[in-house]
Amino acid sequence: MHRRAFLATSAATLASGCLGVLAGDDDYDIGMSSMAFEPETIEVPVGTEVVWRNTNSRAHTVTAYESALPEGADFFATGGFESEDAAREAWRDDGSGNIYGGETFSYTVEVPGTYDYFCIPHESGGMVGRIEVTE
Repeated sequence: MHRRAFLATSAATLASGCLGVLAGDDDYDIGMSSMAFEPETIEVPVGTEVVWRNTNSRAHTVTAYESALPEGADFFATGGFESEDAAREAWRDDGSGNIYGGETFSYTVEVPGTYDYFCIPHESGGMVGRIEVTE
């Protein structure tokens, strides 16, 4: 089963259950509830465009842990920042990098390995995720 079709089925199941946060357009890989990336971990092959959708009304970011990226992988963050420090500073200064309910962000994984990322305003609450990229 194609992973987006699987997620759409999972989203429909969750939307009818206790969470109720993943309803809507299903053309994404990772949803964002009020305090979590859903699913928290995904596995994809090299060259996959990973799409996050804010499936909640709270503003979120998607920001790579720069020091934990595979060697040779490009940094990624909503807002187009060039480093984790720049993303954190801009968010503290004026909320730059937020994506709002229904908006998406995408990043194409080009290097195999583990990509850890987080939401700046909700990191302390445990809003972190992981992409496992295989060859």
